Amino acid sequence: MSKKAIIYDLDNTIYPVSSIGDKLFAPLFEAIEKNGQHNDSMDAIRKAIMRTPFRLVAQSHNFSEELTQKGIDIQEIIDYKDEINTFEDYPEIKNIPGERFLVTTGFNTMQRSKIRQLGITDDFKEIHVVNPVETSKKEVFADILKRYGYKPEEVLVIGDDPESEIAAAKALNIPTVLYDKHNEQDANAATYKITHFAELKDIYLNS
Repeated sequence: MSKKAIIYDLDNTIYPVSSIGDKLFAPLFEAIEKNGQHNDSMDAIRKAIMRTPFRLVAQSHNFSEELTQKGIDIQEIIDYKDEINTFEDYPEIKNIPGERFLVTTGFNTMQRSKIRQLGITDDFKEIHVVNPVETSKKEVFADILKRYGYKPEEVLVIGDDPESEIAAAKALNIPTVLYDKHNEQDANAATYKITHFAELKDIYLNS
């Protein structure tokens, strides 16, 4: 059955968070360092924050309730205004037919400011910023399928995180593509694995 749409993740899929992370999260890192109510090294926490939703980082690193809330308050008002560059292979997605959707988890102002600074708003039919307190990627994926009448096998979900968008898609029987830029993850974590968007067209057309 031919595919009709691709749902993309944002962070570490469209662009590398590490390229802006120190600047983007500077107020957050400063608050965590000053507070000290956690059980890990700042280096480990910095790396985790650039790869994982903040609430999960706060939980896994035993942040106090006070520090967790402070971190949330800081991130809710971050509006990133500097230039952001996509991964160099990002333009390849425009060579793939079908509809494109962008679904990202995070703080609304921050995520939308990154999308704006990347200049990719017009590349997608719909853009969804998922607030995990209110909904989930799985619910958003299911809603897209329902509204457009897509069967799960007519859609691909692509992202870098096996425990987030990949797991959400699997729960709905949507084929998954793990975008593993540096070839560091288990190929069995998703239906397909790629290191470059040029590989995605073949999967879309022939799977």
